[in-house]
Amino acid sequence: MPVVIPRRRIAAVVTGLAVALVPPSLALTSAAGAPAAGALPVPHAAAAPALVAAPLTVSQAVASQTGQSATVRGYVVGQPTATSTVVRSSFPNDYALAIADSAAETSTSRMLYVQIPSAFRSAWGLKSNPSLMGRQIDVTGALSAYFSHPGMTSTTAFAFSGTSTTTTSPTSTTTSPTTSPTGTTSPYDSTYYASAIGKTGTALHTELHRIISSGVTTLTYDQVWTALKDTDQDPANSNNVIEIYSGRSIAKSDNGGGVDQWNREHVWAKSHGDFGTVNGPGTDVHHLRPEDVTVNSTRGNLDFDLGGSPVAQCTGCLSDGDSFEPRNAVKGDVARMILYMAVRWDGGDGFADLEPNNLVGNGTAPYIGRLSVLKQWNLQDPPDAFEKRRNQVIFDTWQHNRNPFVDHPEWVTAIYGS
Repeated sequence: MPVVIPRRRIAAVVTGLAVALVPPSLALTSAAGAPAAGALPVPHAAAAPALVAAPLTVSQAVASQTGQSATVRGYVVGQPTATSTVVRSSFPNDYALAIADSAAETSTSRMLYVQIPSAFRSAWGLKSNPSLMGRQIDVTGALSAYFSHPGMTSTTAFAFSGTSTTTTSPTSTTTSPTTSPTGTTSPYDSTYYASAIGKTGTALHTELHRIISSGVTTLTYDQVWTALKDTDQDPANSNNVIEIYSGRSIAKSDNGGGVDQWNREHVWAKSHGDFGTVNGPGTDVHHLRPEDVTVNSTRGNLDFDLGGSPVAQCTGCLSDGDSFEPRNAVKGDVARMILYMAVRWDGGDGFADLEPNNLVGNGTAPYIGRLSVLKQWNLQDPPDAFEKRRNQVIFDTWQHNRNPFVDHPEWVTAIYGS
């Protein structure tokens, strides 16, 4: 016989199921938020605590180079100085460190290269803090290549693992509408660069070319002598200039072609595009710098890259058969001059289209490398007071145009990528 269930029991069962299946957040409420008339009271569940994601391991970070922001935990194992080179002592500067999942790791393939922005260098750079070696730290930033190696860039926080003491990057309170793609501002954003603000990639390249090619005064090669005595004046001795590669202070009057004199160095080697010294790229003072005659000869028309043998009379410089590496203090200067030339001289005006590439040994082709290294130099050596003053003097007195990468070094990444 069929089992007969009284209607009241059926109603009770259905009501019980409904109450059991409806979560507290969906319980019937009135417009004011109180339980609706006739609704069964439902106890509120306690709020679940927020979950904090655990830091990634270094191996996870190495495999996740997608540009997203993350916190990574690892042991400090040295300072990267090239794609496959990490030094563990005699640290050259405070620009970068390498972390790994083991404090004893020696394989660079299992390391993450961490960029140290200027705000963190005094506290987290290895030259200033060699005792960091072997310490476990947490770092936060974008998982993207550094030194053409799995890395972290745009780093925003450092902390020792297991502590609550975190060093974070200062937050800007600037609310100016003339803000560049990454937030850096320049006094010329609302005037000189107004039409470029907010652009990236090819659009930014095109607009910067238009800006820095407009209203320019073209110098003669003879005028360059006089301009360099002004643009590269030694801030500690107004009678001298500073040689770019050697860093030597030398009398302005001691210029010429003799041994130990200084002459005009084309940072973008004039044979790379065969523009010589005719008025135009050959006399563009944004890339012309004083340099010792002998060192200038050693550099010749070599591309820029890492490594080689020490260069006589140029402490910190290296060279080999196809490349030249300047001292650390001017690596960024070199990168920004090269990329200025590529934006300024793009095939118009009757000259070759100058372009950076990722090669060395470019010879007389209108190319110069190595782009990946130049981009790295731009990051590790930001513009200093000397470089900024030089840009201003060229603008005010000589050519009346600016190097946009000195005002906005982040535009290197905006145009050429990280």
